[in-house]
Amino acid sequence: METLNTIINDYAFYIISALIVINVILIISLFVIFKSLGSLERRYRRLTRGANAKNLEEVIHSYMDKVDSAVATSEEIRKMFVEYDKKLRTCTQKVSILRYKAFDDVGSDLSFSVAMLDANNNGVIITGIYGRNDSTTYAKPIDKGISRYDLSEEEERALQEAMSK
Repeated sequence: METLNTIINDYAFYIISALIVINVILIISLFVIFKSLGSLERRYRRLTRGANAKNLEEVIHSYMDKVDSAVATSEEIRKMFVEYDKKLRTCTQKVSILRYKAFDDVGSDLSFSVAMLDANNNGVIITGIYGRNDSTTYAKPIDKGISRYDLSEEEERALQEAMSK
């Protein structure tokens, strides 16, 4: 025991110096840990914002419920979009109007042909022939760009112009 006391007394300066260095390192490590802990706490609070006294599992379940709701809403909107797209394809989308002079004895371009088609080139051609003594209107159905009835030159031009839109 005597030899241990002499060794400690002989090297007391080195032992105390080493202990001081270790304490300084520990104090610096403590500050770094507290700073990291503060950063982690800020991130945790940001993650659990609005969750008073809830645990993290409840917060995650709440967020997952919101995600499921958003997915369901998105799927409903997608279905509505597909339905509207189908309906829109059957709406009149392509229209062409051609005015012309049907008879030489009538002034101006009072006669007309109107082609109204949907996205699949289905629709109708309406032709109004204006004469001095009478006026006649015709409607001819169009199926996929083709009429079952003979088309006049003006009706054919109106149909081609509408289909090219």
